[in-house]
Amino acid sequence: MVWERRMKRCVFAVTALLLAGVFSGCVQGGGEGGAKQNEKISLHLDAADYPRVDGSTVTIPLSEAFAAAVMGKDIEEARQHIIHNKTHEAYINLIDGKADIIFVTSPSEEEFAYAEQKGVTLVVTPIVSEGFVFLTGAENPVKGLSLEQIRKIYTGEITDWSEVGGRHKGITAYQRPENSGSQTGMLDLVMDGYNLMPAPTEKVVAEMGMLVDAVAAYANGEEAIGYSYYYYVTDMWQNEKVGLLAVDGVYPDKKTISDGSYPIRTAYYAVIRGDEPDDSNARRLLDWILSEQGQRIAEEAGYVRLGKN
Repeated sequence: MVWERRMKRCVFAVTALLLAGVFSGCVQGGGEGGAKQNEKISLHLDAADYPRVDGSTVTIPLSEAFAAAVMGKDIEEARQHIIHNKTHEAYINLIDGKADIIFVTSPSEEEFAYAEQKGVTLVVTPIVSEGFVFLTGAENPVKGLSLEQIRKIYTGEITDWSEVGGRHKGITAYQRPENSGSQTGMLDLVMDGYNLMPAPTEKVVAEMGMLVDAVAAYANGEEAIGYSYYYYVTDMWQNEKVGLLAVDGVYPDKKTISDGSYPIRTAYYAVIRGDEPDDSNARRLLDWILSEQGQRIAEEAGYVRLGKN
């Protein structure tokens, strides 16, 4: 499998969720989106000591919630110290030593190749569970597809909604650019050896939010299909004119993603360099994120705590 080949080229760290992760120093909790008021946080880092963070667009609220809790600030204050340059740029910055830790989707072939070129090992650790989801217009009578049907749509074998139980309308299948987090997810998690058909330029959408809106707007949404990550569609870029599709009979929600019943599961990852010092603040932050306290803060920010990925 593509994913298995890629994982051989980095360190994939599966760390027990309930690690104690108790560090010296406690602070009062931050404001909205951070720790609960007056809660003692087991890791405290001043802004000057906080690791250089980068990451994907979809993990910005997660990154801000972690920073607010650990710095003892409210979200607005913490936000000033968080810069995310999107997935590909974040990987490049980490490999080049311009970031200490990044919160991202899985690395692409190009990102692995660049790390190898620079002699850098990527330590990839899942920090929250996530589902890779497909969306179509809310008025589309098709409410679910099998994984095999999705693959056939994106190889060009299925071209009309009537072939999968819908009305006689051509399928317009949107994609994302190469090296975007969701395009890498599509190749790794869904296609898995199938050849993704080339998409017309106008059907390759640069921003995830633009993809959601394009699916909603195209011919009133009924003919279009696209893909993204569950958190982004349900929390960051909501659009009432699109609906998520069940896959193999299971609708994606926090429960089905966490318990493993939704079939296209992934995670958001914290990635550090293999040569990151053992006692660095980046590693201390990662340990805290995997603790019960860190997982609860992620959940309060709207993400799915680590489950059966």
